[in-house]
Amino acid sequence: MSRPGQGVMMQVNGLGFPPQNVARVVVWEWLNEHNRWRPYSATVCHHIENVLKEDARGSVVLGQVDAQLVPYIIDLQSMHQFRQDTGTMRPVRRNFYDPSSAPGKGIVWEWENDGGAWTAYDMDICITIQNAYEKQHPWLDLSSLGFCYLIYFNSMSQMNRQTRRRRRLRRRLDLAYPLTVGSIPKSQSWPVGASSGQPCSCQQCLLVNSTRAASNAILASQRRKAPPAAPPPPALPPGAPPAALALRPSATFAGPTLWAAPATSPTEPAPPPGAPPRSPSAPSGAPTPGQNNLNRPGPQRASGVSARASIPPGVPALPVKNLNGTGPVHPALAGMTGILLCAAGLPVCLTRAPKPILHPPPVSKSDVKPVPGVPGVCRKTKKKHLKKSKNPEDVVRRYMQKVKNPPDEDCTICMERLVTASGYEGVLRRKGVRPELVGRLGRCGHMYHLLCLVAMYSNGNKDGSLQCPTCKAIYGEKTGTQPPGKMEFHLIPHSLPGFADTQTIRIVYDIPTGIQGPEHPNPGKKFTARGFPRHCYLPNNEKGRKVLRLLITAWERRLIFTIGTSNTTGESDTVVWNEIHHKTEFGSNLTGHGYPDASYLDNVLAELTAQGVSEATAKA
Repeated sequence: MSRPGQGVMMQVNGLGFPPQNVARVVVWEWLNEHNRWRPYSATVCHHIENVLKEDARGSVVLGQVDAQLVPYIIDLQSMHQFRQDTGTMRPVRRNFYDPSSAPGKGIVWEWENDGGAWTAYDMDICITIQNAYEKQHPWLDLSSLGFCYLIYFNSMSQMNRQTRRRRRLRRRLDLAYPLTVGSIPKSQSWPVGASSGQPCSCQQCLLVNSTRAASNAILASQRRKAPPAAPPPPALPPGAPPAALALRPSATFAGPTLWAAPATSPTEPAPPPGAPPRSPSAPSGAPTPGQNNLNRPGPQRASGVSARASIPPGVPALPVKNLNGTGPVHPALAGMTGILLCAAGLPVCLTRAPKPILHPPPVSKSDVKPVPGVPGVCRKTKKKHLKKSKNPEDVVRRYMQKVKNPPDEDCTICMERLVTASGYEGVLRRKGVRPELVGRLGRCGHMYHLLCLVAMYSNGNKDGSLQCPTCKAIYGEKTGTQPPGKMEFHLIPHSLPGFADTQTIRIVYDIPTGIQGPEHPNPGKKFTARGFPRHCYLPNNEKGRKVLRLLITAWERRLIFTIGTSNTTGESDTVVWNEIHHKTEFGSNLTGHGYPDASYLDNVLAELTAQGVSEATAKA
């Protein structure tokens, strides 16, 4: 399927400007953590264009037109969005579309998320949906755009082709995006010690101007190649506050850089579930200093040289959250501290957060030992076929007691009253199961229609176990859909942070790619297994060994992994973690998956219990 109305980045003199006398709709977009360009609203884009006409080197305070974007400022010179309360940044770009497309008509297509809020589609998807809608197509397949969704215009819904889940869809009329004709005049790089026009007097603009003035002075002193032993004091432009910002230009883009790395973004809408990230195509080559980069996305400016300025002695370095993880200092604290220090005229340097330590130092085979009290060093699982001999009615009746006079309450499965027939009457017909029969689960006492529980069991793994939908109590032995693989575990002579006097238990999971079975989302289809073998770590103490024994039981019951859609990459039909958290970071905790974490062992024991894995069930 073609992509009508796709964003046009027309190359003229290498700058991406539209040619003379060609009308284009302008849409400003920012890059989220899934590498997808998300559009600002039409109101915000009009505001950015108005500021651009006055000063192509200026800054745009987004909070002046949208109350939800109060912390955010766009710097038109570096083409980055800066969040003031966290000190983090995102690349932005200026994209062009056909005036007859959806943004030119002010048409916005949105889908309803789990919280009931409406989320706008990416602009190219919005244009494709509108094009099919205008041609009166009954449905639209988004697979060619990288999404496993079908759009049905008759019911105004979106359906996931894998899970068959439907979401509501709507078409909304809004303000049309701004229109531009002809080429855009080039902007110049910031003039050091000069300013043009009357600056805005609001506190946000004053903050940006003072920070920019300080950075200009520092950059100017570096260009003059002053001796490092006695650098001359930077000369600030007339009227600028006495602020000094020691800078370390980022490796992510060349040119006058203010902050180190992008991070969070304003009111960032979640992508449709299961949507894979789509990186924009970028021509090679870095922009030259002073060149207008309005139409170049941040990643396209990434190929410049990695200039590194020296940090003056005594200047505090505050790590800033980036796209790959968080620093030891909370990003909000780093951002606010930087702002306060700049306002007080004190130097500060915002740097990248340190990289996580994922693996221990190399370990020789002779240093690897078995875990005390845990027999063996390896467990293998083979594919277990569904137990077809277990009749759903027999399984449900095994754990339930018949209720002759049910209370006048709702059945939480079908939401019909217990005193009436099951909501699955007419949908599911089973011999010997009357729709008005009600039963009580033996251990927890919750009551449901017998037919509703049969329907719930038939829609699950059908392994002979039953889980109460109200309290999650498990009856029988729960098993999962983990693909076949191997689990190894042993001791290594290194300590985890927070466990200095204790050796470490290393677990190595390895699952190869394969074909999905009848218990998986897409039987007969190939599944991928990214990131294997996966290394995980536990302290070699009493509680750590207890966790290991229960993890072995969970592995044998196929509960550690499952096949689904990755939350990090958006890839479907791949092996993912299954609600039992592991520590995959050995020597740090920058990503949240490492040590020290005082509550982790207790938390993972609770997660194992929720899956029906405890010392009592493991011995049974």
